[in-house]
Amino acid sequence: MARLIYKNEVKMIFPNMQATAYNDKVVRQFAVMTVVWGVVGMLVGVIIAAQLTWPELNMGIPWLTYGRLRPLHTNAVIFAFGGCGLFASAYYVAQRTCQVRLFSDKLAAFTFWGWQVVILAAAISLPLGYTQGKEYAELEWPIDILITLVWVAFAVVFFGTVGTRKVRHIYVANWFFGAFIIAVALLHLVNSAALPVGAFKSYSAYAGVQDAMVQWWYGHNAVGFFLTAGFLGMMYYFIPKQAERPVYSYRLSIVHFWALIFTYMWAGPHHLHYTALPDWTQSIGMVFSLILLAPSWGGMINGVMTLSGAWHKLRDDPILRFLIVSLSFYGMSTFEGPMMSIKTVNALSHYTDWTVGHVHSGALGWVGLVTMGSMYYLIPRLFGQKKMYSVKAIEIHFWTATIGIVIYIAAMWIAGVMQGLMWRAVNADGTLTYTFVESVKATFPFYVLRLLGGLLYLSGMLIMLWNTLKTATSGRSVEVQIPAAAAHA
Repeated sequence: MARLIYKNEVKMIFPNMQATAYNDKVVRQFAVMTVVWGVVGMLVGVIIAAQLTWPELNMGIPWLTYGRLRPLHTNAVIFAFGGCGLFASAYYVAQRTCQVRLFSDKLAAFTFWGWQVVILAAAISLPLGYTQGKEYAELEWPIDILITLVWVAFAVVFFGTVGTRKVRHIYVANWFFGAFIIAVALLHLVNSAALPVGAFKSYSAYAGVQDAMVQWWYGHNAVGFFLTAGFLGMMYYFIPKQAERPVYSYRLSIVHFWALIFTYMWAGPHHLHYTALPDWTQSIGMVFSLILLAPSWGGMINGVMTLSGAWHKLRDDPILRFLIVSLSFYGMSTFEGPMMSIKTVNALSHYTDWTVGHVHSGALGWVGLVTMGSMYYLIPRLFGQKKMYSVKAIEIHFWTATIGIVIYIAAMWIAGVMQGLMWRAVNADGTLTYTFVESVKATFPFYVLRLLGGLLYLSGMLIMLWNTLKTATSGRSVEVQIPAAAAHA
Protein backbone atom coordinates (compact mmCIF):
# COMPACT_ATOMS: atom_id res chain seq x y z
CA MET A 1 0.00 0.00 0.00
CA ALA A 2 2.82 2.35 0.94
CA ARG A 3 4.62 1.48 -2.31
CA LEU A 4 1.45 2.29 -4.32
CA ILE A 5 1.08 5.67 -2.58
CA TYR A 6 4.75 6.42 -3.26
CA LYS A 7 4.34 5.60 -6.96
CA ASN A 8 1.34 7.92 -7.18
CA GLU A 9 3.34 10.72 -5.51
CA VAL A 10 6.13 10.25 -8.07
CA LYS A 11 3.60 10.53 -10.92
CA MET A 12 2.24 13.77 -9.40
CA ILE A 13 5.75 15.25 -9.20
CA PHE A 14 6.68 14.05 -12.74
CA PRO A 15 3.32 14.11 -14.58
CA ASN A 16 4.86 14.04 -18.09
CA MET A 17 7.54 11.46 -17.53
CA GLN A 18 7.62 8.33 -19.73
CA ALA A 19 7.79 5.03 -17.89
CA THR A 20 10.89 3.00 -18.78
CA ALA A 21 10.50 -0.71 -19.46
CA TYR A 22 13.00 -3.52 -19.12
CA ASN A 23 14.34 -4.98 -22.35
CA ASP A 24 12.82 -8.45 -22.11
CA LYS A 25 12.65 -9.06 -25.87
CA VAL A 26 16.20 -10.41 -25.95
CA VAL A 27 15.55 -12.40 -22.77
CA ARG A 28 12.50 -14.02 -24.43
CA GLN A 29 14.55 -14.88 -27.51
CA PHE A 30 17.35 -16.49 -25.53
CA ALA A 31 14.92 -18.33 -23.22
CA VAL A 32 13.00 -19.93 -26.10
CA MET A 33 16.21 -20.88 -27.92
CA THR A 34 17.55 -22.43 -24.71
CA VAL A 35 14.75 -24.97 -24.92
CA VAL A 36 15.08 -25.48 -28.70
CA TRP A 37 18.85 -26.04 -28.58
CA GLY A 38 18.43 -28.26 -25.53
CA VAL A 39 16.31 -30.64 -27.60
CA VAL A 40 18.81 -30.55 -30.48
CA GLY A 41 21.88 -31.09 -28.30
CA MET A 42 20.32 -33.93 -26.32
CA LEU A 43 18.99 -35.57 -29.49
CA VAL A 44 22.53 -35.71 -30.89
CA GLY A 45 23.67 -37.14 -27.55
CA VAL A 46 21.11 -39.94 -27.81
CA ILE A 47 22.19 -40.65 -31.40
CA ILE A 48 25.86 -41.08 -30.45
CA ALA A 49 24.92 -43.13 -27.37
CA ALA A 50 23.05 -45.45 -29.74
CA GLN A 51 26.10 -45.55 -32.05
CA LEU A 52 28.34 -46.59 -29.16
CA THR A 53 25.89 -49.38 -28.44
CA TRP A 54 25.39 -50.43 -32.08
CA PRO A 55 28.25 -48.92 -34.16
CA GLU A 56 26.67 -49.80 -37.52
CA LEU A 57 24.01 -47.15 -36.91
CA ASN A 58 26.21 -44.50 -38.55
CA MET A 59 25.51 -46.39 -41.81
CA GLY A 60 29.03 -45.67 -43.04
CA ILE A 61 28.23 -41.97 -43.58
CA PRO A 62 31.30 -39.87 -42.58
CA TRP A 63 29.20 -36.92 -41.36
CA LEU A 64 27.30 -39.17 -38.94
CA THR A 65 30.27 -40.91 -37.35
CA TYR A 66 30.86 -40.65 -33.62
CA GLY A 67 34.03 -38.58 -34.10
CA ARG A 68 32.06 -35.91 -36.00
CA LEU A 69 28.87 -35.92 -33.91
CA ARG A 70 30.41 -36.07 -30.43
CA PRO A 71 31.90 -32.53 -30.54
CA LEU A 72 28.61 -31.33 -32.05
CA HIS A 73 26.81 -32.80 -29.03
CA THR A 74 29.12 -31.18 -26.45
CA ASN A 75 29.08 -27.79 -28.18
CA ALA A 76 25.28 -27.87 -28.60
CA VAL A 77 24.63 -28.76 -24.97
CA ILE A 78 27.26 -26.50 -23.40
CA PHE A 79 27.28 -23.43 -25.62
CA ALA A 80 23.89 -23.56 -27.34
CA PHE A 81 21.62 -24.85 -24.55
CA GLY A 82 23.73 -23.70 -21.59
CA GLY A 83 24.95 -20.53 -23.30
CA CYS A 84 21.50 -19.30 -24.28
CA GLY A 85 20.29 -20.03 -20.74
CA LEU A 86 23.14 -17.96 -19.31
CA PHE A 87 22.51 -15.03 -21.66
CA ALA A 88 18.80 -15.06 -20.80
CA SER A 89 19.42 -15.27 -17.06
CA ALA A 90 22.21 -12.69 -16.96
CA TYR A 91 20.14 -10.15 -18.90
CA TYR A 92 17.01 -10.78 -16.82
CA VAL A 93 18.75 -10.78 -13.43
CA ALA A 94 20.96 -7.75 -14.16
CA GLN A 95 17.95 -5.61 -15.07
CA ARG A 96 15.89 -6.64 -12.03
CA THR A 97 18.67 -6.38 -9.46
CA CYS A 98 20.03 -3.11 -10.91
CA GLN A 99 16.54 -1.71 -11.65
CA VAL A 100 17.64 -0.32 -15.00
CA ARG A 101 17.16 -1.23 -18.66
CA LEU A 102 19.93 -3.08 -20.47
CA PHE A 103 22.82 -0.80 -21.35
CA SER A 104 22.39 -1.14 -25.14
CA ASP A 105 19.43 -2.70 -26.93
CA LYS A 106 21.35 -2.94 -30.22
CA LEU A 107 24.34 -4.67 -28.69
CA ALA A 108 22.02 -7.04 -26.80
CA ALA A 109 20.29 -7.91 -30.09
CA PHE A 110 23.72 -8.46 -31.68
CA THR A 111 24.63 -10.94 -28.92
CA PHE A 112 21.49 -12.95 -29.66
CA TRP A 113 21.81 -13.13 -33.43
CA GLY A 114 25.60 -13.43 -33.30
CA TRP A 115 25.38 -16.35 -30.87
CA GLN A 116 22.83 -18.13 -33.06
CA VAL A 117 25.16 -17.73 -36.06
CA VAL A 118 27.99 -19.23 -33.98
CA ILE A 119 25.78 -22.21 -33.11
CA LEU A 120 24.70 -22.75 -36.74
CA ALA A 121 28.31 -22.46 -37.92
CA ALA A 122 29.28 -25.14 -35.40
CA ALA A 123 26.39 -27.36 -36.51
CA ILE A 124 27.62 -27.16 -40.13
CA SER A 125 31.41 -27.22 -39.69
CA LEU A 126 31.81 -29.96 -37.09
CA PRO A 127 29.99 -32.75 -39.02
CA LEU A 128 32.06 -31.72 -42.07
CA GLY A 129 35.21 -32.41 -40.06
CA TYR A 130 36.48 -28.85 -39.60
CA THR A 131 37.95 -28.90 -36.10
CA GLN A 132 40.94 -27.80 -34.05
CA GLY A 133 40.71 -31.06 -32.10
CA LYS A 134 40.60 -29.31 -28.72
CA GLU A 135 38.05 -30.36 -26.13
CA TYR A 136 35.25 -27.76 -25.85
CA ALA A 137 37.27 -25.55 -28.25
CA GLU A 138 36.93 -27.44 -31.52
CA LEU A 139 35.61 -24.55 -33.62
CA GLU A 140 37.95 -23.14 -36.25
CA TRP A 141 39.42 -19.65 -36.23
CA PRO A 142 36.74 -17.69 -38.20
CA ILE A 143 34.08 -18.88 -35.73
CA ASP A 144 36.42 -18.11 -32.82
CA ILE A 145 36.64 -14.51 -34.03
CA LEU A 146 32.84 -14.21 -34.12
CA ILE A 147 32.65 -15.70 -30.60
CA THR A 148 35.10 -13.01 -29.43
CA LEU A 149 33.01 -10.21 -30.95
CA VAL A 150 29.79 -11.53 -29.41
CA TRP A 151 31.48 -11.95 -26.02
CA VAL A 152 32.86 -8.41 -26.03
CA ALA A 153 29.35 -7.11 -26.81
CA PHE A 154 27.96 -9.29 -23.98
CA ALA A 155 30.51 -7.82 -21.56
CA VAL A 156 29.68 -4.26 -22.62
CA VAL A 157 25.93 -4.84 -22.17
CA PHE A 158 26.26 -6.63 -18.82
CA PHE A 159 28.86 -4.40 -17.16
CA GLY A 160 27.28 -1.30 -18.69
CA THR A 161 23.99 -2.31 -17.07
CA VAL A 162 25.65 -2.92 -13.71
CA GLY A 163 27.60 0.33 -14.04
CA THR A 164 24.44 2.41 -14.62
CA ARG A 165 22.42 0.68 -11.89
CA LYS A 166 19.98 2.71 -9.78
CA VAL A 167 20.72 0.82 -6.59
CA ARG A 168 23.99 1.02 -4.67
CA HIS A 169 24.38 -2.67 -3.93
CA ILE A 170 25.55 -5.24 -6.52
CA TYR A 171 23.64 -8.45 -5.81
CA VAL A 172 25.82 -11.57 -5.54
CA ALA A 173 24.30 -13.24 -8.62
CA ASN A 174 25.83 -10.43 -10.68
CA TRP A 175 29.23 -11.12 -9.12
CA PHE A 176 29.05 -14.68 -10.47
CA PHE A 177 27.78 -13.58 -13.89
CA GLY A 178 30.55 -10.96 -14.10
CA ALA A 179 33.28 -13.43 -13.13
CA PHE A 180 31.98 -15.93 -15.68
CA ILE A 181 32.07 -13.32 -18.47
CA ILE A 182 35.61 -12.13 -17.66
CA ALA A 183 37.09 -15.60 -17.10
CA VAL A 184 35.57 -17.09 -20.26
CA ALA A 185 36.95 -14.18 -22.30
CA LEU A 186 40.46 -14.80 -20.89
CA LEU A 187 40.22 -18.56 -21.43
CA HIS A 188 38.93 -18.23 -24.99
CA LEU A 189 41.56 -15.72 -26.10
CA VAL A 190 44.53 -17.64 -24.69
CA ASN A 191 43.49 -21.15 -25.72
CA SER A 192 42.29 -20.14 -29.20
CA ALA A 193 45.61 -18.49 -30.16
CA ALA A 194 46.39 -20.13 -33.51
CA LEU A 195 48.06 -19.62 -36.87
CA PRO A 196 45.50 -19.76 -39.72
CA VAL A 197 46.76 -21.63 -42.82
CA GLY A 198 43.47 -21.68 -44.71
CA ALA A 199 39.86 -20.58 -44.57
CA PHE A 200 38.98 -23.40 -42.15
CA LYS A 201 42.32 -24.68 -40.96
CA SER A 202 44.72 -23.42 -38.28
CA TYR A 203 47.49 -24.70 -36.03
CA SER A 204 47.76 -24.00 -32.32
CA ALA A 205 50.23 -21.35 -31.18
CA TYR A 206 51.47 -23.86 -28.59
CA ALA A 207 53.21 -27.20 -29.03
CA GLY A 208 53.46 -30.50 -27.21
CA VAL A 209 52.91 -30.57 -23.48
CA GLN A 210 52.47 -26.78 -23.36
CA ASP A 211 49.50 -27.12 -25.72
CA ALA A 212 48.04 -29.83 -23.47
CA MET A 213 48.53 -27.67 -20.37
CA VAL A 214 46.90 -24.60 -21.95
CA GLN A 215 44.05 -26.77 -23.29
CA TRP A 216 43.21 -28.26 -19.91
CA TRP A 217 43.66 -24.96 -18.12
CA TYR A 218 40.96 -23.84 -20.56
CA GLY A 219 38.96 -27.10 -20.48
CA HIS A 220 38.60 -27.40 -16.73
CA ASN A 221 37.88 -23.71 -16.32
CA ALA A 222 35.26 -23.88 -19.06
CA VAL A 223 33.61 -26.24 -16.57
CA GLY A 224 34.54 -23.98 -13.65
CA PHE A 225 33.37 -20.67 -15.05
CA PHE A 226 31.01 -21.36 -17.95
CA LEU A 227 29.30 -24.39 -16.37
CA THR A 228 29.65 -23.46 -12.70
CA ALA A 229 30.05 -19.74 -11.95
CA GLY A 230 27.43 -18.65 -14.49
CA PHE A 231 24.89 -21.19 -13.27
CA LEU A 232 25.58 -20.28 -9.64
CA GLY A 233 24.44 -16.81 -10.69
CA MET A 234 21.16 -18.45 -11.70
CA MET A 235 21.00 -20.36 -8.43
CA TYR A 236 21.49 -17.29 -6.25
CA TYR A 237 18.64 -15.45 -7.95
CA PHE A 238 16.02 -18.02 -8.92
CA ILE A 239 16.01 -20.23 -5.79
CA PRO A 240 15.25 -17.31 -3.42
CA LYS A 241 12.66 -15.95 -5.89
CA GLN A 242 10.89 -19.27 -6.40
CA ALA A 243 11.06 -20.18 -2.69
CA GLU A 244 10.07 -16.64 -1.69
CA ARG A 245 12.79 -16.75 0.93
CA PRO A 246 16.00 -14.70 1.34
CA VAL A 247 19.34 -16.38 0.67
CA TYR A 248 20.25 -18.46 3.74
CA SER A 249 23.50 -16.56 4.35
CA TYR A 250 24.48 -13.60 2.22
CA ARG A 251 27.88 -13.47 3.94
CA LEU A 252 28.48 -17.12 2.98
CA SER A 253 27.57 -16.30 -0.63
CA ILE A 254 30.37 -13.71 -0.76
CA VAL A 255 32.87 -16.13 0.83
CA HIS A 256 31.67 -18.77 -1.65
CA PHE A 257 32.33 -16.40 -4.54
CA TRP A 258 35.89 -15.41 -3.66
CA ALA A 259 36.98 -18.89 -2.57
CA LEU A 260 35.57 -20.51 -5.70
CA ILE A 261 36.95 -17.91 -8.11
CA PHE A 262 40.45 -18.12 -6.66
CA THR A 263 40.64 -21.91 -6.37
CA TYR A 264 39.06 -23.09 -9.63
CA MET A 265 41.64 -21.47 -11.91
CA TRP A 266 44.45 -23.81 -10.77
CA ALA A 267 42.74 -27.22 -10.88
CA GLY A 268 43.16 -27.97 -14.62
CA PRO A 269 46.34 -30.12 -14.44
CA HIS A 270 44.42 -32.95 -12.77
CA HIS A 271 43.23 -33.86 -16.30
CA LEU A 272 46.83 -34.71 -17.18
CA HIS A 273 47.86 -37.16 -14.46
CA TYR A 274 50.40 -39.77 -15.61
CA THR A 275 51.29 -37.79 -18.75
CA ALA A 276 54.40 -35.87 -19.85
CA LEU A 277 53.28 -32.90 -17.73
CA PRO A 278 55.78 -32.32 -14.88
CA ASP A 279 54.79 -34.20 -11.75
CA TRP A 280 54.81 -31.05 -9.57
CA THR A 281 52.24 -29.45 -11.89
CA GLN A 282 50.01 -32.51 -11.65
CA SER A 283 50.30 -32.38 -7.84
CA ILE A 284 49.35 -28.69 -7.71
CA GLY A 285 46.26 -29.45 -9.80
CA MET A 286 45.34 -32.24 -7.39
CA VAL A 287 45.81 -30.09 -4.28
CA PHE A 288 43.70 -27.22 -5.61
CA SER A 289 41.03 -29.71 -6.71
CA LEU A 290 40.80 -31.02 -3.15
CA ILE A 291 40.64 -27.48 -1.73
CA LEU A 292 37.83 -26.75 -4.21
CA LEU A 293 35.51 -29.07 -2.32
CA ALA A 294 35.07 -26.51 0.50
CA PRO A 295 33.72 -23.51 -1.47
CA SER A 296 31.66 -25.80 -3.72
CA TRP A 297 29.87 -27.41 -0.80
CA GLY A 298 29.55 -24.04 0.93
CA GLY A 299 27.56 -22.76 -2.07
CA MET A 300 25.50 -25.94 -2.28
CA ILE A 301 24.60 -25.77 1.42
CA ASN A 302 23.77 -22.07 1.10
CA GLY A 303 21.34 -22.77 -1.76
CA VAL A 304 19.66 -25.77 -0.12
CA MET A 305 19.34 -24.06 3.28
CA THR A 306 17.56 -21.14 1.62
CA LEU A 307 14.51 -23.41 1.95
CA SER A 308 14.74 -23.29 5.76
CA GLY A 309 11.20 -22.86 7.00
CA ALA A 310 9.77 -23.58 3.55
CA TRP A 311 10.61 -27.25 2.95
CA HIS A 312 6.94 -28.04 2.46
CA LYS A 313 7.04 -26.14 -0.84
CA LEU A 314 9.00 -28.99 -2.41
CA ARG A 315 5.87 -31.16 -2.25
CA ASP A 316 3.82 -28.89 -4.47
CA ASP A 317 6.33 -26.87 -6.53
CA PRO A 318 8.04 -28.83 -9.33
CA ILE A 319 10.07 -25.76 -10.39
CA LEU A 320 11.59 -25.50 -6.92
CA ARG A 321 12.26 -29.24 -7.09
CA PHE A 322 14.26 -28.76 -10.31
CA LEU A 323 16.36 -26.05 -8.63
CA ILE A 324 17.01 -27.87 -5.35
CA VAL A 325 17.73 -31.28 -6.88
CA SER A 326 20.17 -29.57 -9.26
CA LEU A 327 22.08 -28.46 -6.16
CA SER A 328 22.16 -32.05 -4.91
CA PHE A 329 23.84 -33.09 -8.16
CA TYR A 330 26.17 -30.08 -7.88
CA GLY A 331 27.22 -31.22 -4.42
CA MET A 332 27.68 -34.81 -5.58
CA SER A 333 29.71 -33.81 -8.66
CA THR A 334 31.92 -31.41 -6.71
CA PHE A 335 32.71 -34.19 -4.24
CA GLU A 336 33.39 -36.73 -6.96
CA GLY A 337 35.63 -34.43 -9.03
CA PRO A 338 38.18 -33.73 -6.25
CA MET A 339 38.13 -37.43 -5.32
CA MET A 340 38.90 -38.42 -8.93
CA SER A 341 41.75 -35.90 -9.02
CA ILE A 342 43.64 -37.88 -6.34
CA LYS A 343 46.39 -39.68 -8.24
CA THR A 344 45.70 -43.15 -6.84
CA VAL A 345 41.98 -42.86 -7.65
CA ASN A 346 42.77 -41.35 -11.05
CA ALA A 347 44.97 -44.34 -11.90
CA LEU A 348 41.77 -46.41 -11.87
CA SER A 349 39.26 -43.89 -13.24
CA HIS A 350 41.14 -42.13 -16.04
CA TYR A 351 40.11 -42.98 -19.61
CA THR A 352 37.15 -45.03 -18.34
CA ASP A 353 33.41 -44.39 -18.46
CA TRP A 354 33.57 -43.33 -14.80
CA THR A 355 34.73 -39.95 -16.14
CA VAL A 356 31.74 -39.91 -18.52
CA GLY A 357 29.43 -40.59 -15.56
CA HIS A 358 31.04 -37.77 -13.55
CA VAL A 359 30.75 -35.28 -16.40
CA HIS A 360 27.09 -36.10 -16.98
CA SER A 361 26.12 -35.98 -13.30
CA GLY A 362 27.29 -32.37 -13.49
CA ALA A 363 25.98 -31.62 -16.98
CA LEU A 364 22.57 -33.32 -16.79
CA GLY A 365 22.03 -33.07 -13.03
CA TRP A 366 23.46 -29.67 -12.16
CA VAL A 367 23.56 -27.58 -15.35
CA GLY A 368 20.52 -29.17 -17.00
CA LEU A 369 18.15 -29.10 -14.04
CA VAL A 370 19.06 -25.60 -12.80
CA THR A 371 18.65 -24.25 -16.34
CA MET A 372 15.28 -25.95 -16.77
CA GLY A 373 14.07 -24.68 -13.40
CA SER A 374 15.22 -21.15 -14.22
CA MET A 375 13.54 -21.21 -17.64
CA TYR A 376 10.31 -22.51 -16.10
CA TYR A 377 10.44 -19.47 -13.80
CA LEU A 378 11.23 -17.03 -16.62
CA ILE A 379 9.11 -18.14 -19.56
CA PRO A 380 5.60 -17.52 -18.16
CA ARG A 381 6.65 -14.10 -16.83
CA LEU A 382 8.14 -13.16 -20.19
CA PHE A 383 4.84 -13.96 -21.92
CA GLY A 384 2.52 -12.30 -19.41
CA GLN A 385 1.40 -15.54 -17.75
CA LYS A 386 1.19 -16.41 -14.06
CA LYS A 387 2.47 -19.95 -14.67
CA MET A 388 3.45 -22.38 -17.42
CA TYR A 389 0.68 -23.76 -19.63
CA SER A 390 0.83 -27.12 -17.82
CA VAL A 391 2.22 -27.50 -14.31
CA LYS A 392 1.53 -31.24 -14.58
CA ALA A 393 3.89 -31.40 -17.56
CA ILE A 394 6.61 -29.77 -15.42
CA GLU A 395 6.03 -32.49 -12.84
CA ILE A 396 6.33 -35.24 -15.45
CA HIS A 397 9.45 -33.58 -16.89
CA PHE A 398 11.09 -33.50 -13.46
CA TRP A 399 10.63 -37.19 -12.77
CA THR A 400 11.49 -38.24 -16.32
CA ALA A 401 14.71 -36.23 -16.26
CA THR A 402 15.72 -37.31 -12.74
CA ILE A 403 15.15 -41.01 -13.41
CA GLY A 404 17.02 -40.68 -16.72
CA ILE A 405 20.01 -39.05 -14.99
CA VAL A 406 20.19 -41.72 -12.29
CA ILE A 407 20.08 -44.57 -14.82
CA TYR A 408 22.69 -42.86 -17.00
CA ILE A 409 25.28 -42.03 -14.36
CA ALA A 410 24.86 -45.27 -12.38
CA ALA A 411 25.50 -47.25 -15.57
CA MET A 412 28.61 -45.22 -16.36
CA TRP A 413 29.96 -45.43 -12.81
CA ILE A 414 29.66 -49.22 -12.76
CA ALA A 415 31.04 -49.55 -16.29
CA GLY A 416 33.95 -47.25 -15.49
CA VAL A 417 35.07 -49.06 -12.33
CA MET A 418 34.71 -52.38 -14.13
CA GLN A 419 36.81 -51.15 -17.07
CA GLY A 420 39.53 -49.79 -14.78
CA LEU A 421 39.76 -53.07 -12.88
CA MET A 422 39.78 -55.17 -16.05
CA TRP A 423 42.47 -53.06 -17.73
CA ARG A 424 44.90 -53.34 -14.85
CA ALA A 425 44.27 -56.98 -13.94
CA VAL A 426 47.39 -59.10 -14.60
CA ASN A 427 48.18 -62.79 -14.42
CA ALA A 428 50.93 -64.27 -12.28
CA ASP A 429 53.32 -64.16 -15.27
CA GLY A 430 52.66 -60.42 -15.80
CA THR A 431 50.42 -60.75 -18.85
CA LEU A 432 47.06 -58.97 -19.06
CA THR A 433 44.14 -61.00 -17.74
CA TYR A 434 41.65 -59.46 -20.18
CA THR A 435 41.95 -58.17 -23.71
CA PHE A 436 40.59 -54.73 -24.51
CA VAL A 437 37.85 -56.31 -26.63
CA GLU A 438 36.68 -58.31 -23.61
CA SER A 439 36.28 -55.08 -21.63
CA VAL A 440 34.24 -53.58 -24.47
CA LYS A 441 31.99 -56.64 -24.59
CA ALA A 442 31.47 -56.52 -20.81
CA THR A 443 30.50 -52.84 -21.09
CA PHE A 444 27.72 -53.41 -23.66
CA PRO A 445 24.79 -53.78 -21.18
CA PHE A 446 25.77 -50.51 -19.51
CA TYR A 447 25.82 -48.73 -22.87
CA VAL A 448 22.23 -49.90 -23.40
CA LEU A 449 21.30 -48.49 -19.98
CA ARG A 450 23.02 -45.21 -20.84
CA LEU A 451 20.95 -45.00 -24.02
CA LEU A 452 17.78 -45.61 -21.98
CA GLY A 453 18.72 -42.87 -19.51
CA GLY A 454 19.45 -40.48 -22.36
CA LEU A 455 16.12 -41.24 -24.03
CA LEU A 456 14.27 -40.47 -20.80
CA TYR A 457 16.15 -37.19 -20.40
CA LEU A 458 15.44 -36.23 -24.02
CA SER A 459 11.76 -37.10 -23.54
CA GLY A 460 11.59 -34.64 -20.65
CA MET A 461 13.15 -31.96 -22.84
CA LEU A 462 10.55 -32.57 -25.55
CA ILE A 463 7.82 -32.15 -22.93
CA MET A 464 9.42 -28.83 -21.95
CA LEU A 465 9.49 -27.69 -25.60
CA TRP A 466 5.77 -28.45 -25.97
CA ASN A 467 4.98 -26.68 -22.69
CA THR A 468 7.06 -23.65 -23.73
CA LEU A 469 5.38 -23.35 -27.12
CA LYS A 470 1.90 -23.63 -25.56
CA THR A 471 2.80 -21.00 -22.94
CA ALA A 472 4.21 -18.63 -25.56
CA THR A 473 1.28 -18.97 -27.97
CA SER A 474 -1.40 -18.69 -25.27
CA GLY A 475 0.25 -15.63 -23.71
CA ARG A 476 1.68 -12.44 -25.12
CA SER A 477 4.97 -10.62 -24.78
CA VAL A 478 4.80 -7.91 -22.14
CA GLU A 479 6.78 -4.83 -21.21
CA VAL A 480 7.61 -4.79 -17.51
CA GLN A 481 7.98 -1.28 -16.17
CA ILE A 482 11.04 -0.38 -14.11
CA PRO A 483 9.92 0.80 -10.66
CA ALA A 484 9.44 4.55 -11.00
CA ALA A 485 11.34 5.44 -7.81
CA ALA A 486 14.37 3.54 -9.08
CA ALA A 487 14.15 4.81 -12.66
CA HIS A 488 14.16 8.44 -11.50
CA ALA A 489 16.37 8.17 -8.44
